[in-house]
Amino acid sequence: MQLQDFLSKNPRIAVAYSGGADSSFLLYAAKDAGCDARAYFIKSQFQPGFERDDAVRLAESIGAPLIVGTLDVLGDPRIAQNAADRCYHCKAAILTKIWELARADGYTILCDGTNAEDDEAGRPGMRALRELGVISPLRECGLTKKKIRAMSKQAGLFTHDKPSYSCLATRIPTDTVITGKLLEKIENAENALLDMGFSDFRVRLLPPNGARLQFSAAQWEAAAAGRSELLAALRPGFNDVLLDLTPRLQG
Repeated sequence: MQLQDFLSKNPRIAVAYSGGADSSFLLYAAKDAGCDARAYFIKSQFQPGFERDDAVRLAESIGAPLIVGTLDVLGDPRIAQNAADRCYHCKAAILTKIWELARADGYTILCDGTNAEDDEAGRPGMRALRELGVISPLRECGLTKKKIRAMSKQAGLFTHDKPSYSCLATRIPTDTVITGKLLEKIENAENALLDMGFSDFRVRLLPPNGARLQFSAAQWEAAAAGRSELLAALRPGFNDVLLDLTPRLQG
């Protein structure tokens, strides 16, 4: 099935929207096809501020209506305790909130940006999509991340080369309790790296108060050369700062 065929058959959809490359392209494609499409972005403690800013910017650039809701994910102990199934419970909570908002607006179809390369084995949150009846048209139409980025670039979307960004909770080891203070410290550290010009990296917590920095191969040498600046930027929040010698895979 082609994406255009899906959108022709479903001219009125709600989009679970993150502001990343995939959901942004889905929203654009729906608007470009003339659909009545509305985006729903849920702001929780797990999203840094720039993610919301990017989501608003993209939606405004294509003239798509956007609803921003809020959710206290740390109020759910199944999420805050950070067991191995945390992602499932978080995704279920967010999608339940989006369904609540979308149904109040009269939408009966909810789609998300899962693509054809997303593997359910490595993404426990995909179980929540299935259970809550969320449709993934990019996945169903066989669109890969590479294809989505190419089509996004052709459409002039600034998200075409936006690095994939997992939520802040993924920076904290499983079974380490997640707190607002920990999330804020990690977000501040990653914002500092963004201000230094880095773009594809992770600041991972090393309990009790250390940070392990992961950079892509393209930026690893610059990170190593900037040792003093990195320490100055991160030492206020962390006692120990370690640079991972293995570059992280981009995306």
